[in-house]
Amino acid sequence: MTLAFDRVTLKLRDRTILDKVSGTFHPGRVTVILGANGAGKSTLLSCLAALRKPQTGTISLDGEALLSINGRRRAQLVGLLPQRPDIHWNVDVKTVIALGRLPYAGRWGLNSEDHQAIISAMQLTDCETLAHRKIMRLSGGEQGRVLLARVFAGKPKWFLADEPLASLDPAHQFDVLERLRAYAVAGNGVVVVLHDLTQAARFADDVIIIKDGQILAAGAREKVMTADILAQAYGVDVQIDTAANGEPLVVPIGLLP
Repeated sequence: MTLAFDRVTLKLRDRTILDKVSGTFHPGRVTVILGANGAGKSTLLSCLAALRKPQTGTISLDGEALLSINGRRRAQLVGLLPQRPDIHWNVDVKTVIALGRLPYAGRWGLNSEDHQAIISAMQLTDCETLAHRKIMRLSGGEQGRVLLARVFAGKPKWFLADEPLASLDPAHQFDVLERLRAYAVAGNGVVVVLHDLTQAARFADDVIIIKDGQILAAGAREKVMTADILAQAYGVDVQIDTAANGEPLVVPIGLLP
């Protein structure tokens, strides 16, 4: 099930946030969206999740317009972890994670399959010991893992995540990326907005780089994440090296003259 956007334009007030952007995401692969602050990354993700409606252009799943799909079904197909999730009620962690199963809930509430999905999501994100704690009493990193679990519980065909590593310690950052990688390998689609260039270089199959609301470059990670393209995107000189374990290192080393 491909996820595609074609000539999408979105304006807020007098500013064009996205300007006729197009692209296609493929299941079984991880796509990372990169770009400087304000480039349009989060806006594109919210359009892909049908939270924003562009003024022009279309977003589709296997050729079917996303906004024409029934809302309940759409929520089963596309899950979003926003950059700054709002937490309004101080309920226990298991209740928060269970919200990910609402698109499947029947007249009599959640069934055994739903409860198993919730347990699996807690195990995936190391939230089991948090199950009965109140969400607002957790640290920012713990809340991040809980909200990640909420999306995993819904088992969407497409997992969209906006800065999922924010507030996580290094160990949990690697763990989250490995979980998302495994989710893609299982045949699902994963689209992630990241700021950490080294993590993106290690994690992505494909990369889209946005600059000023337009696609600067898109394609396989090794072809897109070059020093020249990254310099254009961020306005900094970039050094690309290899760590002792063979993984790439992408280091901004200074502003361009």
